[in-house]
Amino acid sequence: MERKRNLILAFESSCDETSVAVIEDGHKILSNIVATQIKSHERFGGVVPEVASRHHIEQITFCIKDALKEAGVTYADLTAVAVTYGPGLVGSLLVGVTAAKMVAFAHGLPLIPVNHMAGHIYAARFAGELRFPALALLVSGGHTELVYLAGPNDFAIIGETRDDAAGEAYDKVGRVLGLTYPAGKEIDALAHEGQDTFGFPRAMENDDNYDFSFSGLKSAFINTVHHADQVGEVLDKKDLAASFQQSVVDVLAEKTVKALKNYPVKQLILAGGVAANQGLRARLDQELKNFAKVELLKAPLKYCGDNAAMIGAAGHAAYQAGVVADLALNADPSLEFDWLEEQEN
Repeated sequence: MERKRNLILAFESSCDETSVAVIEDGHKILSNIVATQIKSHERFGGVVPEVASRHHIEQITFCIKDALKEAGVTYADLTAVAVTYGPGLVGSLLVGVTAAKMVAFAHGLPLIPVNHMAGHIYAARFAGELRFPALALLVSGGHTELVYLAGPNDFAIIGETRDDAAGEAYDKVGRVLGLTYPAGKEIDALAHEGQDTFGFPRAMENDDNYDFSFSGLKSAFINTVHHADQVGEVLDKKDLAASFQQSVVDVLAEKTVKALKNYPVKQLILAGGVAANQGLRARLDQELKNFAKVELLKAPLKYCGDNAAMIGAAGHAAYQAGVVADLALNADPSLEFDWLEEQEN
């Protein structure tokens, strides 16, 4: 008897990307349609929630149609529907949640609720098999977290940012440098051409915890640039970028190494939008040489940003664990992972 295919139709609309994908067995991408809104938000220097929601409404049905067509499947072939229900912009989330519930109801399919951050972690599934226990360094525009995974679909935070996320700091610094939004990729490129000559602060680097803070770094950077403007001094953008990025990478790497020493794991997973940063990737490659038994699994560059393929991968793990929602599922813009109790450390 031929095995029935496990096909998940996945939705992602937490911020400014409308995306629908079809994923087979949690790791095979049959389609991954992404309608980006970067050009619409570029002139504002950041995402405008009302504009984002409107674009999602305009694009979602086209994305569904294109995802099914590219995958060569119909609704009758699907096993389940997965959707990001948080965290994110509430208006944006509601578009994806509503569309997913509509499809699930109309075609009698199970509805799988997915935490957006779990999606980022499971994007690494497209680079290789996840092995547990694992530690994930999750670095995105809105979140910077160290997450312990005891097993599939089992997430617990051991450290997070106290203020700005790393991605937020990149975008704010980018505005000061006159770079276009989003600024992370351009700062990374500039950093590789400059030197760390400014010695910006490494906040909480030596604190006895796994938390992060980038607000002080952002303020130090902005104050340095503004002071130079006031006295008519011209600063080298490449050195500014290199100094800023070195501070971010140092703190992320040091905290991750500290966690790896205290949490015996088989894998370190690097995920999230900032996981595409070449400086961070190179630093972790170097650090992991000191942990012979820990594999570094990095989300593929093309899946570091927001996309529905990662939601399908995380949705598959959730479905395997029996996680299913009813049609009362609502958006949860402040959704978080649970904290790992200190005594478990």
